[in-house]
Amino acid sequence: MKKYIPVLLAASLFFTSCEDFLTVVPETQLSSATFFKNQKDFEQAVNAAYVPLRTIFNDRSWLLAEMHSDNTYYARNVLFGAVDNQEDLADFSVPVSNGTTANVHVLNQWRQDYLIIARTNQILALIDDVNFDAAAKANVKGQALFLRAFAYFELARYFGKVPLHLTPVASREEAALPLAEEAEVYAQIISDLTAAIPLLPDKSKQEPGRATEGSARTLLGNVYINLKRWADAEQVLTPVVTSGRYSLMSTYDMAFSKNTSNKNNAESVFEVQYLEGAAGLQGNFMYQFMPRPISAAELQPIMGTSNPQNIDGEGNNIPTPDIIAAYEPGDKRKDISIGYVTLSGSFRTNKVYPYIKKYQSNHSQHNNHGMNWPVYRYAEVLLFLAEASNEQGKTGAAVGFLNQIRTRAGLPATTATSQTALREAIFKERRVELAFENKRWFDIQRTDRIQEIIIPYGQRIVANPLDYYYPPLAGAVPRSNVFTNLSKFYAYPAAESDLSPYF
Repeated sequence: MKKYIPVLLAASLFFTSCEDFLTVVPETQLSSATFFKNQKDFEQAVNAAYVPLRTIFNDRSWLLAEMHSDNTYYARNVLFGAVDNQEDLADFSVPVSNGTTANVHVLNQWRQDYLIIARTNQILALIDDVNFDAAAKANVKGQALFLRAFAYFELARYFGKVPLHLTPVASREEAALPLAEEAEVYAQIISDLTAAIPLLPDKSKQEPGRATEGSARTLLGNVYINLKRWADAEQVLTPVVTSGRYSLMSTYDMAFSKNTSNKNNAESVFEVQYLEGAAGLQGNFMYQFMPRPISAAELQPIMGTSNPQNIDGEGNNIPTPDIIAAYEPGDKRKDISIGYVTLSGSFRTNKVYPYIKKYQSNHSQHNNHGMNWPVYRYAEVLLFLAEASNEQGKTGAAVGFLNQIRTRAGLPATTATSQTALREAIFKERRVELAFENKRWFDIQRTDRIQEIIIPYGQRIVANPLDYYYPPLAGAVPRSNVFTNLSKFYAYPAAESDLSPYF
């Protein structure tokens, strides 16, 4: 258990009001004034700051950043009830009123990110005033800065301008801040990560699952890539490569946590920790990704469980024909990433559906697995460096980074030689290398290709719904409002607007 970030104090010390997800004043008799006294207290507090990541990656990110792209869609089940919240994300039809939306997934993403911010703000406000081992203090402080920067980076990419809370909030009134400009939010993210890098140990000296110097550098590199600060990205990412702490796994399938011994492997830069069992640390995202209705007999060979159960409802995060066609002939990643299952209960004439296979791992109990989620892999560091190098005119270096990825995939070296051609080659390589890792929407967004990519994608769905997993039944067609909201950012959560006069 020591290798996993514990949840133990999350319930007792860090309850947050349902009405105000920035309030960190405990509702129990323990408070920040009485709790934060020694090293152990701060280590337990930073453990609690990791906890929302489990919910974010198990339940939210793939909806907002993968299904909200041309990589995955939903498998329509006409016998199931209203599923507008998830369909609206996939269909680019999220309803907006006065700059806000009632979409529950948008709301929950916002709340989980600000929960991380609330918990890290509490740590950062008090840690310098408590004396304990200097190395341990630096480690905790570095982790808190990393996590706060991570949460704000998510918020900046999802919403643009957001309230910038840097100190603990003790009341509802204090929770309402004006929306900070994007530039201000990004400046704070950069400041936090710049401070975190020298505080954090490298991967060899850090407890598995926690932020490291390498993960902070990678996150900062991602920030610079978003801002098109290519030289800064190259500078901060190069030490990740030269450190010798990371490498590509020998095969693509080994990059993912198929079993306990393969977690936090040589390719892992930062991954969210899950643990199969009854401790409450498990995930179930593989089940959420399955097409439906799927019987226990059809599910068991995929999951390997001893107690498989039927799953009804509507399938989510189903690979689109577009991503399937994006793999080059001979790409070893295709069969590792995408599997197929026949659903006897489907209304479709062709009852065969694709599903995300790359996270597949046999486990014991239904709806309870322990695969970690790969937030950053070394492969992406190489692709970041390829992009940063190419944008600076360093074509040779860019080709070298890109070909490391292609070689493992069983593909020949890239034929791209010009900066323009190589830019497109890197963009395409990111799509297949990082498929189903919640990167695709952000890549489309940051390269200003929403109109170019998403509009034709929507037109293909409307013109050929059967190709996109609609059943051949009367009325089972795309809704009239599909692909009508192509905004770069999500609207602000309507429920949170009740707490703030600023949106």
